[in-house]
Amino acid sequence: MAEAANATPQLVCLGLNYRTTPVEVRERVAFPEAKVPEAVHEVRSLPGFEEGVVLSTCNRVELYATHSLEDPQAAHESLVDYLVRRFELAQEQAEALVTYKLDAAEAARHLFRVVSGLDSMVLGETEIFGQVKAAYQKALEAGTTSRRLNKLFQQAFTVGKKVRNETSIQRGSTSVGSVAVDLAEKVHDLKKCRVMLVGAGEMSRTCAQSLLSRGAHSIIVSNRSHERAVEMATEMGGTALRFDEWEAALHEVDVIISSTSAPHFVIKPELVREVMRKRRWEPLLIIDIAVPRDVDPQVNDIEGVYLYDIDALQAIADGERRKREKQLELCEKIIEEQLAKFGFVKNP
Repeated sequence: MAEAANATPQLVCLGLNYRTTPVEVRERVAFPEAKVPEAVHEVRSLPGFEEGVVLSTCNRVELYATHSLEDPQAAHESLVDYLVRRFELAQEQAEALVTYKLDAAEAARHLFRVVSGLDSMVLGETEIFGQVKAAYQKALEAGTTSRRLNKLFQQAFTVGKKVRNETSIQRGSTSVGSVAVDLAEKVHDLKKCRVMLVGAGEMSRTCAQSLLSRGAHSIIVSNRSHERAVEMATEMGGTALRFDEWEAALHEVDVIISSTSAPHFVIKPELVREVMRKRRWEPLLIIDIAVPRDVDPQVNDIEGVYLYDIDALQAIADGERRKREKQLELCEKIIEEQLAKFGFVKNP
């Protein structure tokens, strides 16, 4: 039988997401993909900790761990202190770091909901399943998981698949990328407008696929790795630009979707003002789905420019959420049944 929820080692989850924490704070504590293996070792090395998995996406940072501390609160405080030290947060930044602190069954329930797309900005999104699998795989390869977390994450993937197979929670826009394209479609006729993707990561790929499926007239891809930009542009029937060329071509596009991994703003007011002069102030839609943000918020003050960051997409996501409330009830029922099956709670 599965371990009881209060067995040793104890399960803990500390997290912050788009609901609890504004993007200005989230981008400050995001773990770059290359730093995740280092981070999971740091979590496991905390006094009393035994296992660790770090999940860091544009909408959330979550630390899953097991510990042998007698006081669960001490485990949470240790993880908060770790984030403050790791990202060298000033006092006011540390005070703005609003987190959720979950133990045992609550931590498992939360992970099951995350993997199932129920805790996402876009209810039912599919990208998060792969992101959690990737986070778990990195921890597995780093050797920071053992029996407890290995079992938990395998159970979570089983639940996620069950929710997707037995409900229609995925219908409609199921990713931040596709919601971004929904927004672009409301402003422009995609069959006539030109779109530039700055960054060729998975989020950009999702956007490109959605754009293509809706008949986008022209797709331009630019990425620091030109080879990757060429690969995506070829796949989408678009055009690739070298990363030192995209700024000069901005005035030729109607929609910019930016999702680089740069630690600083890559699209600044002075650049956009020059672009707008060349466009003779024709409307320009900029969608910033990067965390940290790619676009300086002051860009939104420029005449004719409409800027939306990842938090601004919440309004669209809320519309989808209302449509899916009935399906959500079914999903929650499945999760509760699986929590009971795996021994985290008593049979409902």
